[in-house]
Amino acid sequence: MHFISQELEDYIEKHSQNEPELLAQLNKETYQKILLPRMLSGHFQGRVLSMLSKLIRPTNVLEIGTYTGYASLCLCEGLQENGQLHTIDIKEELVDFQRKYFDKSPWGNQIFQHLGEAISIIPNLDLKFDLVFIDADKENYINYFEMIVPKMNKGGIILSDNVLWSGKVLEQLQKNDSSTEILIRYNELLKNDPRVETVLLPIRDGLTVSRVL
Repeated sequence: MHFISQELEDYIEKHSQNEPELLAQLNKETYQKILLPRMLSGHFQGRVLSMLSKLIRPTNVLEIGTYTGYASLCLCEGLQENGQLHTIDIKEELVDFQRKYFDKSPWGNQIFQHLGEAISIIPNLDLKFDLVFIDADKENYINYFEMIVPKMNKGGIILSDNVLWSGKVLEQLQKNDSSTEILIRYNELLKNDPRVETVLLPIRDGLTVSRVL
């Protein structure tokens, strides 16, 4: 679902920072070789993630849902010199693809891949995070949020992707549509939880920025 016209989306992308060459290569190869390439963050959202990371200047970043690593590299652009990005995904077949591009970037030795269920991995990460990007299975968004908040530094930022869910959050809820049901509850949680302040941005499929108080 396009929330604005394709022409306006094209104009916005054209008048934002250019996509770095390495990310353009990653974008192209993802579309050539990987299933569901629509899951890629892409040029415009990638530049938004990059800009937010550069403003935050995080030491520790957590990404839940790596896919092919496009957003991972965008989030690394603002990393402190001694910073780390920990990224979690369940798809073993993508690990080598991700690592190829991670190692082509300036941050290869700062990116740590975790293979498996995020619900099991997050409790074992003995770190405090400045920036978290949630972009995985929607059914666990609330669980991820509850697990992450205690691991955030004060003033840290939690980014949540796909929170508009192609506009389904406004439609009558269909029977057995657990993803939409959870996202509706999640959006209400972020709005009302006293531990964070939140703004929902109509970027791509919806990107929420929540600041930990």
